[in-house]
Amino acid sequence: MKTVHFDFEKPLLELEKKLEQLRVRAKKHPGDSEGEMARLERLIDEKKREIYDNLTPWQRVQTARHPKRPYTLDYVHSFCEDFIELHGDRRYGDDKAIVGGPATIEGRKIMVIGHQKGRDTREKLARNFGSAHPEGYRKALRLMWVADKFGLPILTLIDTPGAYPGIGAEERHIAEAIAVNLREMFNLRVPIVAVVIGEGGSGGALGIGVADRVLILENAYYSVISPEGCAAILWKDSAFAPQAASALRISAKDLFDMSLVDEVIPEPLGGAHHDPDTTFLNTKNAILKHFDALARIEPVELLRQRYDKFRAFGEVAEEKNGA
Repeated sequence: MKTVHFDFEKPLLELEKKLEQLRVRAKKHPGDSEGEMARLERLIDEKKREIYDNLTPWQRVQTARHPKRPYTLDYVHSFCEDFIELHGDRRYGDDKAIVGGPATIEGRKIMVIGHQKGRDTREKLARNFGSAHPEGYRKALRLMWVADKFGLPILTLIDTPGAYPGIGAEERHIAEAIAVNLREMFNLRVPIVAVVIGEGGSGGALGIGVADRVLILENAYYSVISPEGCAAILWKDSAFAPQAASALRISAKDLFDMSLVDEVIPEPLGGAHHDPDTTFLNTKNAILKHFDALARIEPVELLRQRYDKFRAFGEVAEEKNGA
């Protein structure tokens, strides 16, 4: 796969190129460049922190879309055991944009469901770029009902630009499929943890996102609309996507500050794709921590808290004049 670099990474790439040149020279003339190499390594480390600790919302959106970023099945194969993928919605077909099935995490039996994107062109087309059809959401709901029947906690991994808006999806009632998922997820009597691992676009994300705990990776985003879509509506030009990303407040920190997510999972410096193993470990630890806490809550109370959590979204407190 071709290496992808963003514009904001160019200063760092120039320093890394100089360091590589010095390393090549040092092989031919040992000892000549050690001091300069050490200085450059310190400078690169400082520049990394300067860049990645201060990313704009739009730069985080770009990072969330990096083609080497781990996808759902990468997480599943990393920290889940005995995963068995189940297929089909028993009505129309099998949507490969959503995958799921029973698995085990450190002895805990769960049902895991998530959006799945593709790496190469063939897989991207097969997975429909992570944008699910109605049958994908109906498959997800079928697996959730199985989990509820057998008392399995549910883990959902969210990574989609949005549900597929094509004619076929509309003919098979994509809006109704998502709406039914929203309704039914409020009635599941088992703990649900959702993790936004990349893109969290609109109803396509929320269709598997009604959870007792909603977590998000540091460079992921969660939004009612993509920055490009928002820019096309407000400015009639998708080139205003950076401004839209800031206005939408879709970054993990903003979402946490507004109490729309329950925890921000830290990523390695440079993003999840720079160190997937650390990302998997951080994510697994966060998931298990919340499952342990939710396991102590009775089902009736769990349902009440889940309802109250989402019912509170969008509440605004205003001060009266003179108050």
